[in-house]
Parts: sequence; structure tokens; C-alpha cells
Amino acid sequence: MKATYRIGQIVPSSNVTMETEIPAMLRAREAIRPERFTFHSSRMRMKKVTAEELSAMDADSLRCARELADAEVDVMGYACLVAIMAQSLGYHRISRKNLEGVVADEGKDIPVVSSAGALVEGLHEMGAKRVSLLMPYMKPLAAKVTDYIASEGFEVHDSLALEIADNLEVGARDPMALIEDVKRLDTKGVDVVVLSACVQMPSLAALTPVEQQLGLPVTSAAACTVRAMLKSMNLEPVTQGAGTILEEKFAPAA
Repeated sequence: MKATYRIGQIVPSSNVTMETEIPAMLRAREAIRPERFTFHSSRMRMKKVTAEELSAMDADSLRCARELADAEVDVMGYACLVAIMAQSLGYHRISRKNLEGVVADEGKDIPVVSSAGALVEGLHEMGAKRVSLLMPYMKPLAAKVTDYIASEGFEVHDSLALEIADNLEVGARDPMALIEDVKRLDTKGVDVVVLSACVQMPSLAALTPVEQQLGLPVTSAAACTVRAMLKSMNLEPVTQGAGTILEEKFAPAA
């Protein structure tokens, strides 16, 4: 096994959270496992979270994949959930195929994950059937996210859209505000609470406190992305302080 792994991310130009939360989770892992990580990004232009800007941004993801292939990263993560879920149902599979095709054209073999696909996969791995979601989007985009999650086999019991259109404003939120926000979400009878179905809305610091508050498994799109990245590199998907999905007791048997 390698000693150091390169983490590549395809990031919206106004996203300031995935380049903080992903490294934070993997730095926490470095305290309990021997592998080390470096972090590398390529950006797609997007300022407002609208369907039009998301569509244009998604088209730019192929350029980003080529750039990250030049760096020979060990995994590539598409770090925008709603850009994929706003396209069409099941689009995370199409996006992954397109990005892996571009990487192959560059003569490289690099696994690609997306925050959208990672959330779907993570919820299935957690055995979730019934979920409640919290997200910052305006209601039309929030509806696309809930429809997408439902189309992947989950019952969306409740969802809360905070209706913040400016992506920088989303990234500037205090993650601990989610401790109060989640009180407005109906979580009765659900299997898992998705505290942030958005990788720009900070949530890492609140995952464990909200799990303790609700007595339920709590996750985020970013935490699921870390799990998917680690698995794609054949590394144990564990860290500290990032909710149930990255706990050692939840890691698959070797």
C-alpha cells in the first residue's frame, strides 16, 4: 500500500467547504491509521445555486477531470450534490461514466466518485429505508433532491429547505446552527437523518452532537463522500468525529 494518497476534487468555484471538511475528516483519520493524504482541486464556475448555473457548471466538469488526471490523483470526487441531482434521475451514474471516460482518454485509471452517488450509496449501506433531509436550497431545487433520493429507493419522511440562493452565504453558515435547525425537521420513525444534503453547507462539527441529540444515525453528503473515496482506494473507511458512517464499528469486515 502507498504511504501517501492524493485526493482530487472537482469543486464549484464558490464552494469553500469541501476543501475544508474533506481534509478535516482525513486528517482525523491520520491520527488512527498510517496513511497520509494530500489535497488537489480543479474548479467549475458557479456563484448562484440555480438550475441554469448548475447545468453550465456540470458541463465544465470534464475539463476539471482532465486537469486532475494530470496530477495523477488516486481518487477524483465530484464535489457538488445538487449539480448532479438537478440534471435527471440517476444522473450520478452518467456523470461518473463521462468523467471516467475523460480520464481514460488521458491514459489514466483513476476512480471517480460523486457526492450525490456517495450519499445514495452511503444511505443504502446504512440500511436506511426512511430518511429525513436538511438542505440549504431554494424549494424548487430541494424538490429535485427529494425526488432523486426517493427514486433511489428511499422514503423521504420529511425535508427542510433553508432557501439560501447565494452559495457563499451557504458556505458561511455556522455548522452548529444545524443543532437548532434540525428541531424543525420531523425525524420520528426515520432510520437516518441527512444533516446536510449539500456539500457546501458546513455540518461536520454538528454530526456527533446531533446524533447524540436525536439518538439516531446522522450523516452528511460530505461524510458519505469520504467513505466512498476511501473505499475506492481500498482503504478502511474510518475516521473520528464524522458520524456513524465513518465509525470503526461500521467499517466492513476485512
